[in-house]
Amino acid sequence: MGRKIRVLVVDDSASVRQTMTAILSADPEIEVIAAASDPFAAARYIKDELPDVVTLDVEMPRMDGITFLRKLMSQCPVPVVMCSSLTEEGSETLLQALEAGAVDVILKPRAGVADFLAEQNQRIRDVVKGAAHAKVSRRADRAPLRPEGKLTADAMLPPPIARAMSRTTEMVVCIGASTGGTEALREVLEALPANAPGIVVVQHMPEQFTRSFAARLNARCEVDVKEAEDGDTVMRGHVLIAPGGRHTLLARQGARYVVSVREGPLVSRHRPSVNVLFRSAAQWAGANAVGVIMTGMGDDGAQGLLEMRQAGARTIAQNEATSVVFGMPREAIALGAAERIVPLGAIAREMIQAGMR
Repeated sequence: MGRKIRVLVVDDSASVRQTMTAILSADPEIEVIAAASDPFAAARYIKDELPDVVTLDVEMPRMDGITFLRKLMSQCPVPVVMCSSLTEEGSETLLQALEAGAVDVILKPRAGVADFLAEQNQRIRDVVKGAAHAKVSRRADRAPLRPEGKLTADAMLPPPIARAMSRTTEMVVCIGASTGGTEALREVLEALPANAPGIVVVQHMPEQFTRSFAARLNARCEVDVKEAEDGDTVMRGHVLIAPGGRHTLLARQGARYVVSVREGPLVSRHRPSVNVLFRSAAQWAGANAVGVIMTGMGDDGAQGLLEMRQAGARTIAQNEATSVVFGMPREAIALGAAERIVPLGAIAREMIQAGMR
């Protein structure tokens, strides 16, 4: 099976260190090499043995996690997964961490942390495995890890059926991303003009994180960006970010496209799921849609992008060279789902051109 993914756990709470160590060590592909109570202890461990992934708490004594992250990324780059409490303030801090180089986040409540983490054990393992593939340092490539026992988009809506979907003057763009996607999405959306086609985004994020993410993007982009709410209209110059913890689907009301935000099971181990969004776009938008799959671990979105292409949509995949983790795009390309494979810097232009065909 090859060498295990070596993880350093950094958290000032002894119970969190114990729980995280137990969760990660239970996975046969992961080895916890040490657990540190603060950044100074972590630095000593890293000096002796460079881990493949560091899980790093934000609030710690002597040095906060963001400061340590910046020092680590400037001196000894290594994939870092940030951990913080489930609060709006924590969400803003974690967005800063992603900008500073963290590849993903794990949120935790202020009370009952150990029990909460135990319930989230599969997501924690998946996040760490995804981080191990991130392009932040030179290391031997590992084969993509393929999760097992996943629900498909069938859990939320049936497979696409042929629909008499005529072209309209308005196009809709659906984007899916995961690990590394927060910064990649920022780059794409910042490059869009104010009259860009309406966009719906699924970025794998926990609850209480997507609203801050949308607000941060809105302050930087010419297009208007907000967290999606059930019934929101998809309109030119607007971007809707799927809320964490719920699925977001595209629907049609007469000549308008709207979003449906629903509860439901994990699909492809995610909620929201890119496959769910893409399948709904294949069903209701057909040739009026553009599908974009970007950096991320796993294969969520690959089958949905294929369904979009089969329904007449234009489809785009981010290339390997510019992906932090070339998992989701790789799987889509392997299925023949991607009509175009382009670098990150070209995605905005490709979206606009595809939407004008």
